[in-house]
Amino acid sequence: MRVLAIDTALEACSAAVLDTGRGEVVAHESRPMVRGHAEELIPMIDRVLDQAGLIFAEIDRLAVTTGPGSFTGLRVGIAAARGIALAAGKPVVGLSTLAAYAAPFIADDDALPVVAAIDARHDHIYLQVFGVGGRTLVAPRVADMREALRVATTGAPRLIGTAANLLAANWPAQERPPSAVVHRPAPDIGWVARLGAAAADTGVPPKPLYLRAPDAQPQGASQLARR
Repeated sequence: MRVLAIDTALEACSAAVLDTGRGEVVAHESRPMVRGHAEELIPMIDRVLDQAGLIFAEIDRLAVTTGPGSFTGLRVGIAAARGIALAAGKPVVGLSTLAAYAAPFIADDDALPVVAAIDARHDHIYLQVFGVGGRTLVAPRVADMREALRVATTGAPRLIGTAANLLAANWPAQERPPSAVVHRPAPDIGWVARLGAAAADTGVPPKPLYLRAPDAQPQGASQLARR
């Protein structure tokens, strides 16, 4: 299976091609960025496919991160993946950004818990806690620091994500410290591709996993009346 993976959920724009028959990621590119994903993504996909020596018709599946993450970034990646899949007649699967963060830790040692954590701003954190065998102990949620620490302090977990350092800095002194703290601005695109190859194809187009409403809301009832 040849999987084209896309990630624009956080602080990078990334694309990769995984060939499961060869057992490796055959092409990949990732650029750090907070904004500008829409302008960068399609040219990057073209370069990655060219590096892999493939055209869209030779891709068997697309995979895209669905969040949580930047509201604008998520829409860019998901729209691109769905558009390419529709045009090429290929299936597309969505993957949690938190699961993509946790995947390399779980693959390395699934006996220790993993906390995937993303800075949600305004003193909140998106997080998911994984236990033995990669089993979800705490489902994806947005929490304030107090609640995040309450659910994260399980054993001596490994912390990964944009909020890993933030959690570690506030770790309760009476709890066992984290066994690893890895700040990573975005998931490894190779692991997004691997998860995409393993995911079940539900036939349902991926949708953003926001976990909370956008910061910018319509004025609605608070809008000033016209004179």
